[in-house]
Amino acid sequence: MHVIMVEPAFPTNQREFVRALKSVGATVSAIGERPYHALDGQLKEWLTWYEQVPTVCDLRLMVQATRRLQRRGWIDRMEATVEAHMRTAAEAREHCRIPGTSVDTTLKCRDKPLMKQVLREAGIPCARSGGVSNAAEVRAFVAEVGYPVILKPRDGAGAQGAYKIESEADLERALAETGLSSGEVPYAIEEFISGHEGFYDTITVEGRVVHEFVTHYYPNVLHAMRTRWISPQFVATNRIDAPGYAELRRLGRRVIEVLGIRTAPTHMEWFITPKGLMFSEIACRPPGVGAWDLYCAANEMDLYAEWARAICGLPPRDFPSRRYAAGLIALRPDRDGTIVGTEGQRALFEDLGSFVIGAHFPAPGTPTQPVEAGYKANAWVQMRHPDYDTLRAMLDLVGRKLQVRAR
Repeated sequence: MHVIMVEPAFPTNQREFVRALKSVGATVSAIGERPYHALDGQLKEWLTWYEQVPTVCDLRLMVQATRRLQRRGWIDRMEATVEAHMRTAAEAREHCRIPGTSVDTTLKCRDKPLMKQVLREAGIPCARSGGVSNAAEVRAFVAEVGYPVILKPRDGAGAQGAYKIESEADLERALAETGLSSGEVPYAIEEFISGHEGFYDTITVEGRVVHEFVTHYYPNVLHAMRTRWISPQFVATNRIDAPGYAELRRLGRRVIEVLGIRTAPTHMEWFITPKGLMFSEIACRPPGVGAWDLYCAANEMDLYAEWARAICGLPPRDFPSRRYAAGLIALRPDRDGTIVGTEGQRALFEDLGSFVIGAHFPAPGTPTQPVEAGYKANAWVQMRHPDYDTLRAMLDLVGRKLQVRAR
């Protein structure tokens, strides 16, 4: 099995997919944006061929690079695991006749209004939404649905670039900042869903769920990405077999069927609302911010290798132990500027060190990253514990005791 990996070096966990493919016996080539000499030695050892392009988001360049690799030998699969790379990779596969997730499925997962239209037509509950490209269309949607609404890039990921609009003042500001007030810009708009938020992830083989995981956000993403004093968390449960998750797992399988997902990882954002379970966004890729690393640590397995086995047509070897729940807490600097230090590290590791599975504290002198940059933009701690509720309490304690100082 010869697999092309799209962009093997950035973000840093991309190398784990290359490692996993190599570990199950695949021949691995890659197309990436860095010069070959800039790749680390181990990554070079795993790769058979490498093609550099200025950007992996340019279809012409990707097709050219893929065909150069095809001249060196038969290619069985081409895989991309980053949201921004998915569409170009799918189109390059189609041009070069390489098996993998179809362009049609990729577009349904990338285009938010189309995604929700397809799901609603199949009877899967999700927010009212639509595509907009100018201020008049935005205003018309607001007039029909009312405040609050969410405005986001049509092919965005998560809460990146999203606006929560609750008033006329919010609307005017969003229209100006997005450029919708002065021109045609593709955006998605949807009613704001109020409720508890989480995500449901799978590895799916020929449309059948082989591995599945459920994670909860505390608080919801949009609020977390706008509020400095919050130390947001996401926590993967080890209680997935509890009756309360049955509907989520059933509808998640239905989403996979409706979108035509065959052999791929999936990532589905969901809400529990007063109206019941609703889906927000679906991605035909792994989740970001190290969620798979949490799943590996919580379940004592190499999920990357299980993905590689699925891609290479091999049967699963390891299954989740569900021994631990695992979670991540993000720690924000108290202001924008330059990191001075982190208070409370020593006490954390003395009291809870046996439960810590990963942590990052920026060195003094490091520039701070903005609150909206994400869960791992500044300091963060990953932990696991056999009891979900105990883990939640420990993560809360970390949020209270650790302080990242800046000036």
